[in-house]
Amino acid sequence: MFLRARFIKSVYNLEDLPPPEYPEIPILGRSNAGKSSLINALLNQRNIAKVSSTPGFTQALNFFLIDDRFWLVDLPGYGFAKVPKEFYIKWKYLIEGYLQSPRDFYSMILIFDIRRIPDKLDKALVDFLKALNLPYVVVLNKIDKLNQREIATQKGLYEKELKLTPETKIFLTSCKEKRGLEKLRAFIEEVLKAK
Repeated sequence: MFLRARFIKSVYNLEDLPPPEYPEIPILGRSNAGKSSLINALLNQRNIAKVSSTPGFTQALNFFLIDDRFWLVDLPGYGFAKVPKEFYIKWKYLIEGYLQSPRDFYSMILIFDIRRIPDKLDKALVDFLKALNLPYVVVLNKIDKLNQREIATQKGLYEKELKLTPETKIFLTSCKEKRGLEKLRAFIEEVLKAK
């Protein structure tokens, strides 16, 4: 369990990134996949990350300092955000610039709504991380919306469509019902200790 979480800052421009003095674990995903909900659930805090039903609500890199040990970073979502094109281009520049900057990335957490079918944007995200040789795990969220058979089917679909290797860790979660979170917390502790 993480004991202390503090929101430190929102970053809208790359020059405003905080110093890379801690390991970083960014959370990436489509708009409305549940990134902010996952942060709140992982940290066992109700509203440390602002949750909105409006796609594209998160428009900055939001840095949370956890136990004075590592950054958890909430990235803007991609996909359905109803924003002007110039905003989208700025977000793309911000996200890609951040991921290509010399920072101490321990693992990316890629979160997906398990009910969806992976599309070209989801595949492009995975391909981009592979090209940068950045480590990542996959979180399939909102399992409370499906039965066990449907969960297994969708998990297989994501493995196939995103070309995930057998070594890729996949976590099945429900932020709403607090399911699957202990395994993800244990993984984060594991990578922090391993480094």
